[in-house]
Amino acid sequence: MIMMKICVTGNKGFIGRALQLELEKQGHIVIGIDKWIFEREPWREKLKDYLDKIAPDVVFHVGACSDTQNKNYSEVFILNVESTIMISDYCRVNGKPLIYSSSAAIYGTKGTPETIYAWSKYFGEAYVLNNSGVALRYFNVYGCSEVHKGKMASLACQAYQKHKWGEDVYLFPNNPSRDFVYIDDVVSANIHAWKNYDRLKGKYYDVGTGDSRGFEDVMQLMDIPFKYTSESQIPDNYQYKTQADTAKFMPGWEPDYKIDKAIPLYKAHLRVTTFYPI
Repeated sequence: MIMMKICVTGNKGFIGRALQLELEKQGHIVIGIDKWIFEREPWREKLKDYLDKIAPDVVFHVGACSDTQNKNYSEVFILNVESTIMISDYCRVNGKPLIYSSSAAIYGTKGTPETIYAWSKYFGEAYVLNNSGVALRYFNVYGCSEVHKGKMASLACQAYQKHKWGEDVYLFPNNPSRDFVYIDDVVSANIHAWKNYDRLKGKYYDVGTGDSRGFEDVMQLMDIPFKYTSESQIPDNYQYKTQADTAKFMPGWEPDYKIDKAIPLYKAHLRVTTFYPI
């Protein structure tokens, strides 16, 4: 195996960290870029200089503002769009593969983005594809090492944490469901996109299981009791169902973990994880 120098943005976050660990396990050198870059003014020049200095063989652009309810236009634009444009241009000019972490939020409730976050991912993705990169539209990712995300962590993580602290777990009514995709499958999708870059570039792909499951299914697998909130607490533009289209999976890639297989593994991990109240 040839050792590569790889840049992973957002390497301190949930997905970025998992991806970095797997790439390092495979023998590659991984150099990260996280939010600290935006604290070093002028950050645009610092970002360009840093990329030039490390000269990666491939960039996995995972880092972003992941708060889907963030209404700060300026912050979301800088973190999710402007930085993406710069990284995409760097890869195009230097002939390096770029794997971009996009989002199923782009689909909204009617097939188009409906939030600032979703639009930021849509614009970032469009720019990456125009520069012949690969975009991966993640569905509802969950798995080990996400507890730091707090209220943006998965249902499984938040419910386990609340239950452990003796708090009631509430679900939204009206049977919402999600395509829950395990972190190991997200990591494998990124690596597959890189290894097959020449035949996959210039397109976006869904990364999920192709199976939409109710929140109640997750709670039952975790053996956690739950109650329902009132309908008035459901946010605007709430997606009642997400489901990846298997026809939009990358050729040669498929998920290994549906919730019936992954939730027991995740629950075992959560049992030995230290939690603090949300």
